[in-house]
Amino acid sequence: MSNEITIKIDGIEYKTQEGEYILNAARANDIFIPAICYLTRCSPTLACRICLVEADGKRVYACNAKVKDGMEVTTSTEEILEERRAIMEVYDVNHPLQCGVCDQSGECELQNYTLELGVDSQSYMIPDTKREATDWSSVLHYDPGLCIVCERCTTVCKDMIGDAAIKTGPRGGTALDKGLKDTMPKDAYAMWNKLQKSVIVPSNGTGQTDCSDCGECVAVCPVGALVSRDFVYTTNAWDLKRIPATCAHCSSGCQIYYETKPTSIEDSSEKIYRVTNEWNYVSLCGAGRFGYDFENRVEGKDSEAFGSAVAALKKAETIRFNSVISNEEALMLQTFKEKRGVKLVNQDAYAFQKFLKAYSRPAGKLLYGSDFKEVMKSDFVISVGSALRNDNPNARYAFNNVQKMNKGAGLYFHPVGDTLVPTFGKNVECFAHKPGLEEAALYLILDLFAKKEDLPEKVVSYLDGFHSKGRKTIKERVMESITETVVDKETGNAKEVTKKVPKMVEKEVEVENNALVTLLGGSDSFADTFEKMMKKKERFSLIVGEDLYFHPKAENLAALLAMIESTCGMEVVMVPPKTNSLGVALICDLDESPAGYTVGYNEPGDFVLSALGDGDLDMPAMNQQEGTLTNMNKQVTPTNAALEYHGYELNDLMSAVGLGRHLTVDWTPALAEKRGFQAFAFDDLPNGYSNSGEEQRGYALKNPGKRAGNNMPQAFDEDMALDGEIAYRCNPQRQFNDFSDKAHQIFETFALYASPERAEALGEKVEVDFGSGTLACSVVADERMEGDIVKIPDFKSSKDIYTLFGRDRYKNVTIRKV
Repeated sequence: MSNEITIKIDGIEYKTQEGEYILNAARANDIFIPAICYLTRCSPTLACRICLVEADGKRVYACNAKVKDGMEVTTSTEEILEERRAIMEVYDVNHPLQCGVCDQSGECELQNYTLELGVDSQSYMIPDTKREATDWSSVLHYDPGLCIVCERCTTVCKDMIGDAAIKTGPRGGTALDKGLKDTMPKDAYAMWNKLQKSVIVPSNGTGQTDCSDCGECVAVCPVGALVSRDFVYTTNAWDLKRIPATCAHCSSGCQIYYETKPTSIEDSSEKIYRVTNEWNYVSLCGAGRFGYDFENRVEGKDSEAFGSAVAALKKAETIRFNSVISNEEALMLQTFKEKRGVKLVNQDAYAFQKFLKAYSRPAGKLLYGSDFKEVMKSDFVISVGSALRNDNPNARYAFNNVQKMNKGAGLYFHPVGDTLVPTFGKNVECFAHKPGLEEAALYLILDLFAKKEDLPEKVVSYLDGFHSKGRKTIKERVMESITETVVDKETGNAKEVTKKVPKMVEKEVEVENNALVTLLGGSDSFADTFEKMMKKKERFSLIVGEDLYFHPKAENLAALLAMIESTCGMEVVMVPPKTNSLGVALICDLDESPAGYTVGYNEPGDFVLSALGDGDLDMPAMNQQEGTLTNMNKQVTPTNAALEYHGYELNDLMSAVGLGRHLTVDWTPALAEKRGFQAFAFDDLPNGYSNSGEEQRGYALKNPGKRAGNNMPQAFDEDMALDGEIAYRCNPQRQFNDFSDKAHQIFETFALYASPERAEALGEKVEVDFGSGTLACSVVADERMEGDIVKIPDFKSSKDIYTLFGRDRYKNVTIRKV
């Protein structure tokens, strides 16, 4: 942990953390230092140089200089102001005068700093360079004429997202007059010289970005150079109303703003024009940023359908639902179960609930101990049982950010090969093991990280059984003495000279073999690699995902996880499967399978309540509701209605059977009836961040402790490993549920996804036989997949994929060409 120190800024004492950048220390204390290129969670680029300050009498850049105890910082002198004004003049040279129609006008940092620094004249000029606007992808529009090459976009793509899909390239601009170097401030000259040479280009050289279409580059762009293709020239930023909310697509539960205004002069109903975020503190995926128009628009209340719904509820034996649901709605369903005795079936949350209970017994607490904010502070991160590129974007961002920002290392255990994850850092080792061997992965973590004295003797003995001595031949560089005859040029006399020269020799050495590494597909040199990875590492974290929750031996995996947490000094986090799986798992008493007459809530049933507009009674979508969600950081966060809804809500149905409350949010304080939740009124819940980056959203779940049980993990069975033709239940990037699928900027289709080689072998269409049923679908090549395992998405509830896979995430199947 960093120590608190005292510094002076402009003569006033402030507290900050040792090792913090001057810029961040100032921001945390509400002190303004201009900065264009810097992003809080990424590496400094020194592209803009406008954050120039004096520290202990020396000129430094606030984004790149770290504070020291007793340091005295001056944020502004006449010399510094002259430099900053010159920099802004240079940025303004040849910048298009189209502010009135620019998409960034009104929130443009170039505008803001030009005004802030009093730039009202232009001292510099140079011929402009023609730069054509282009579309980089299905969602990204880039106008290089507006670009100031601050490099925020390239930095966030590399350091946070992990795609590294864009970089600076040659601009072809006119070279600066070298005489300017002696007549203008040096930082302004250096910045202008770089600006004239550079522009942003896709890294792959094709003109199209090979990326995940997250749009984070759009979010961080300080000008109008990077914009969503859908947003270009549609509205002025100052016309939009910002609605704070929580993203409803995955369990990250990111803070977002729905930005709305009336659809048109003729149509006064609100329309969402875009989603923005607090990009200094949280990153969105493509679904969160572009998958916003999934609302269910209805003209009014259908009283006949409502009456049928009430009748259906009264005779229901099962209510089947998924986790795209608020905590308040989950509590309504649980209350209905308690009063009416129905079954509650939620297939994604049921497995997670069982896993949490199995973990809770040996761990002695209700929930896993850490969160992803702590993971991002670690310098060694491990992922087991989660497809990082697909399952949860912020898990992937954290894994990548640890490598880029903390000089970290990482282990990635997953049966589906992925070419992206190894690019996150040079100290990332991937284990493409067989499905079913997740227990072996957790045992290997115990073997590598736990102190033997902290483990039960039985476990130590079991782990020792995987070690054996062996010998291998290595090549070693040695110095060999050789004698040469040398002739003296002056005397002509010959003499013998002995010198040492390098030579590679083979040498047999004793090594310790670890059968767990071999079983999991690790390299023969892993022991040496791991030793290097561990150098100077102090903080360790472990991410686990839903492969473990849906594993046939999930209870044993949960016991192993609790043991790792208690003996390995690791921050342990879990990735809940869907949007509000954690909230549902804590609130509802779930059943494994439906029986009898079933009411489906956004799921198949004899009578269907649907926010998708395709059921027997319409319901509001999550962007039309007030309520709370529980995210993977164990935070209960509020979400607000961006769009109005004119139909019935679940609370209306509860009222009709005598269980409702006046408003849906009147259920919010009642959540305290369930373990972990607290009695807060909805309107008292904050939803934002402080200047220092402290999250101020809702409240943290309580994590009550209890007496830990003595659940000794069992030995794993190698026969659990699956062979043959295997399907993996996994969604493509940016697809999470029916609602992301409904959004018009989310293009990933429902199909069988395979590596390019496997896709070519399978052809265009296939039928997948699960034994209990079949599924016909098209084949799509995923350029970043490796191996023969294929992915089957579950984002379409109408396909009932969970029923086909049962309690498994990997399934032996028969695939036939169609």
